[in-house]
Amino acid sequence: MSVEVETVVIGAGAVGLAIAAERAGLGHDVLVVERHHAFGTETSSRNSEVIHAGLYYPEGSLRAKLCVEGKKRLYAFAEEHKVPFNRCGKLLVATNEAEVGQLAMLEAKAIRNGVGDLTRLTVAEANRLEPEIRCVAATLSPSTGIIDSHSLMAAFETRLLDAGGQVAFNSEVVGIAPVSKGEFRLSVLSEGEVFDLTCARVVNAAGLGASHIGHMLPRAKSEYVVPKLYPAKGHYFALSARAPFKHLVYPMPSPDALGIHLTLDMSGAAKFGPDIHWQDDLDYAFVDADARRAMFAREIKRYWPGLPEGALVPAYTGIRPKIYAEGTPPADFAIHGENEHGVPGFVGLYGIESPGLTASLAIADCVARLLD
Repeated sequence: MSVEVETVVIGAGAVGLAIAAERAGLGHDVLVVERHHAFGTETSSRNSEVIHAGLYYPEGSLRAKLCVEGKKRLYAFAEEHKVPFNRCGKLLVATNEAEVGQLAMLEAKAIRNGVGDLTRLTVAEANRLEPEIRCVAATLSPSTGIIDSHSLMAAFETRLLDAGGQVAFNSEVVGIAPVSKGEFRLSVLSEGEVFDLTCARVVNAAGLGASHIGHMLPRAKSEYVVPKLYPAKGHYFALSARAPFKHLVYPMPSPDALGIHLTLDMSGAAKFGPDIHWQDDLDYAFVDADARRAMFAREIKRYWPGLPEGALVPAYTGIRPKIYAEGTPPADFAIHGENEHGVPGFVGLYGIESPGLTASLAIADCVARLLD
């Protein structure tokens, strides 16, 4: 069986749906192919749901630029399409004098990235916002917020469908071959049957499966290397009691930990995480839950000494599609078009972890420029 469509987007996570909706909205014929039964079942539904301000990423990086641009677009989209969000703000806290320098470095990096709304707080000012926080200095990021990621993806899907696009669930791409310039043949497994799908353009937004998909494409440039996936699990603990916080709270990293963040969901319930656990597979099981709970409690008490004993409950895990190995410098987003791999009409997205949700609409814009 052969089907023809202009653009195929592989992967129905937040980024894939944003790309597909943007393209369909411009009048293009778009089909999203998703191997799972529903959208956003992997990275997009197993994260902190934070709208990031753009504080942490290297100046000039795609992560910095797309986060800052994407934040503005995401708030506007959420307001227009009635997606629940809360611009609650975030406190970055230094819990000892040695961390004040780290806080200043983050402030300087944020300014270089175009984030100009940070406010340094005294301890008294921080405690007026969050009485239970312990710190020696803090910085308020008022443009940080949270969003209902499921509702966001549903809005992207609705926008796609309303513009005439389609989504094929339970459909896995098992082969890609360029047929001629401007034409690809995809082999898709669905309900036990493999069928051919021909299209003019392909966007690989498969997240945890992106590297696998990338290797299906014959190399037009012999020197091109598909970025390798290094799965990194993040564990989240929930608070069994009602959280006494209205803002997100992010500590400074310590030498032996990334810093366990306190985030909120749309109901006001608190969750903590993620940590990082490098692994070779896509197993979502909690690892060493008791020892990890003790580590989380120790890190949380650095900034919230009033954490009740026994209040942390294992919630869920997520796996970030990192494209750098443990112990190596963090990699930027990799958005590869013809200039990188030499294949016209194909865009591959690799390592789209945080702040991918925040940057989703800006990434869609970036991909559109590569395809047109």
